[in-house]
Amino acid sequence: MRSNALEILAIPGIPLVHKDDDLVALIGDGLARGDIVPRGGDVFVLTQKIVSKAEGRMVDLATVEPSAEAIELAGNVQKDPRLVELILSESVRVVRARPGVLIVEHRLGFVMANAGIDQSNVASPDDPQRALLLPVDPDGSAEMLRRRLSLRFGVPAAVIISDSFGRAWRRGTCGVAIGAAGLPSLMDLRGSLDLFGRKLQVSITGHADEIAAAASLVMGQGAEGQPVVIVRGLTWHGPDNGASELVRPAAEDMFR
Repeated sequence: MRSNALEILAIPGIPLVHKDDDLVALIGDGLARGDIVPRGGDVFVLTQKIVSKAEGRMVDLATVEPSAEAIELAGNVQKDPRLVELILSESVRVVRARPGVLIVEHRLGFVMANAGIDQSNVASPDDPQRALLLPVDPDGSAEMLRRRLSLRFGVPAAVIISDSFGRAWRRGTCGVAIGAAGLPSLMDLRGSLDLFGRKLQVSITGHADEIAAAASLVMGQGAEGQPVVIVRGLTWHGPDNGASELVRPAAEDMFR
């Protein structure tokens, strides 16, 4: 893999997304508005938020009945019991809990705060309280978008669905890939040579995570309103694999 220069292009004018909106049509409108012509090898990076909204993953907290477990845990972490109920429903285990913090293992294998359930940039403060869940199948969503984008624009495209994660032992969030299609999410470099001809023994690159992190520099984290970007200029070698490959298997987790 070698890239001497990259472009990260925000697709302008993407509106607020609602359930059943056609993301490919919205992207097409934005590309026309920005006079951007897709090229082969472009990587479309979409925030998880707009994918989840289009897929109807919004939940009105007024409809959530918290369980006894959720009520008890909510008291410990000082969160809304209804939100905690949603977090537990999307999780397979609680990893850590303390006031203000609830780290869980999501049903998709991600270890993350609040099961990725978000309330920022979801609804107006005047609207009913709502929460947004992750897509049911992010890799499947990415593959569907990849096929439709490639068909619409007549060039092979890749797609990453990104989210912002905290990282163990580091402060601050960073863009990561939770869904991907059309590129290797994980690139195994073992056996290739370094500058001095020595074989790499353990080098495996989180290719999709690196792209997601770069894209998030343009997407922003607040009111920027740029939920879709194109990362252009990348070249890669290796088989396509989904973002699920980035999740470390339990057998390899030294801290579990």
